[in-house]
Amino acid sequence: VSSSLLHTDRDPIPDVPAIYFVMPTEENTDRICQDLRNQLYESYYLNFISAISRSKLEDIASAALAANAVNQVTKVFDQYLNFITLEDDMFILCNQNKEHISYHAINKPDIMDTDMEAIMDTIVDSLFCFFVTLGAVPIIRCPRGNAAEMVAVKLDKKLRENLRDARNSLFTGDTMGTGQFSFQRPLFVLADRNLDLATPLHHTWTYQALIHDVLDFHLNRVSVEESQGSEASPAGARPKKKNKKSYDLTGADKFWQKHKGSPFPEVAEAVQEELDTYRAQEDEVKRLKSIMGLEGEDDGAISMLSDNTAKLTSAVSSLPELLEKKRLIDLHTNVATAVLDHIKSRKLDVYFEYEEKLMSKSTLDKSLLDIISDPDAGTVEDKMRLFLIYYITSQQPPSEADLEQYKKALVDAGCDLSSLNYIKQWKAFTKMAATPANYGSSGVKPMGLFSRVMNTGSQFVMEGVKNLVLKQHNLPVTRILDNLMEMKSNPVSVLVCFSLSLRPFIFSLISTNIKHAIVFVVGGGNYIEYQNLVDYTKARQGKRVLYGCSELFNAAQFMKQLSQLGQK
Repeated sequence: VSSSLLHTDRDPIPDVPAIYFVMPTEENTDRICQDLRNQLYESYYLNFISAISRSKLEDIASAALAANAVNQVTKVFDQYLNFITLEDDMFILCNQNKEHISYHAINKPDIMDTDMEAIMDTIVDSLFCFFVTLGAVPIIRCPRGNAAEMVAVKLDKKLRENLRDARNSLFTGDTMGTGQFSFQRPLFVLADRNLDLATPLHHTWTYQALIHDVLDFHLNRVSVEESQGSEASPAGARPKKKNKKSYDLTGADKFWQKHKGSPFPEVAEAVQEELDTYRAQEDEVKRLKSIMGLEGEDDGAISMLSDNTAKLTSAVSSLPELLEKKRLIDLHTNVATAVLDHIKSRKLDVYFEYEEKLMSKSTLDKSLLDIISDPDAGTVEDKMRLFLIYYITSQQPPSEADLEQYKKALVDAGCDLSSLNYIKQWKAFTKMAATPANYGSSGVKPMGLFSRVMNTGSQFVMEGVKNLVLKQHNLPVTRILDNLMEMKSNPVSVLVCFSLSLRPFIFSLISTNIKHAIVFVVGGGNYIEYQNLVDYTKARQGKRVLYGCSELFNAAQFMKQLSQLGQK
């Protein structure tokens, strides 16, 4: 089996069947028609990622008829797979052309109604694919008066139209029996990114979210610059170009599955413990070999040893497992070291702790102006993120005199104030200005010194880094979900604008025993929100929550979008 991109030059292979897996765009269907005319393959199996329209299907049929290739088009499938699953409980909608449905695209002031309709249709098409694949018809909840409601109305309409056509419905018969939510309709909570702009800007402290924030992490693959050792380049020579190494962080990696949501100091300790365990096992194999006088012997000689060498044989047979363990330890040592370099050089522990205090309205131990003015504390982007969080979460915006003082300090530090211009407009015009998002009684607890493991010959020099432990709290999106799932009588203020019955098809919540929910953020999401929902679900047995977003961005990417909006 060989694979190639649709729009590459391909030679005819007339005795081979071809499987196409494509989006049903005009450009792609034109290329399929061209392939039919050129008689490239013996037969054609056409798989469309989302449903192909009747007009495009007729174009392909006409091309097949003209090329006398009707019998060669063996199968045509609508696969309904127009989304990307990054985790068992997380999905995103777009990878290519994600700027078309970005926060910037939805919120730009000069957007035309037709453009907004197109963005909403793109999001709804992907969400419809998601629910077809899930085999479940959701109970929809959303706030009024924003992009999330527009998505809800369109999705509701699309679901109802499909359910009305009993003969061709995608939610009847076998498909509903196979879905993981087939016994109970899941709650589908649509939220708008404007509900909470502070969380995407927040410096974080958990492993996966930190990797996404400070390293090049995309579709579960992280790229890390390899250290070149301490050798200095000869005088006058060009500095050595740093090599980049990529690692896949997947469900097969047990360490990743266990620790991706852990605070960074815990991860560093766990990596060190794994490394110490591996070294002890490796030393045991060497010791046994030495006792038997087998240094340098091959595995064949070892396998022929008598019964009293069973211990050594067992140790040698475990070598493949040991080598795989070593590969994963090396992976996480390199990745965690790269993250630690950022934490130390940018004082990210200080930023994280200070922002947690801002968001939870706790007492601050130093002035915001001191951090902004400190040339050794973080990059210009770190300083801007911190100030935006202060501005977003404050009950009352600072006075004009104070604001000018802050702006001068930010400009002196080298910050671009475009993002602040947008946040000021957002704060003035959004309803959230009167009722800021509630971040709960969050906060962190310094734990003093690191354990003995981290102080004796550790790979990670944690000197100067605070050993902060996270205190469990619910972010705004999680709080909304909690109020809906638990049917609380005193919902947070944001829930006042949630419609109880958006359309006749969307049933009101009668059961208090909601076990399955999907939270989807229109305008983009992040790993901080995802991890908060994972922690929320862990504390509630029998509940299952999935998280999705129109695009996944880190703080730098979100800041860029805010700056673009602030320049308009």
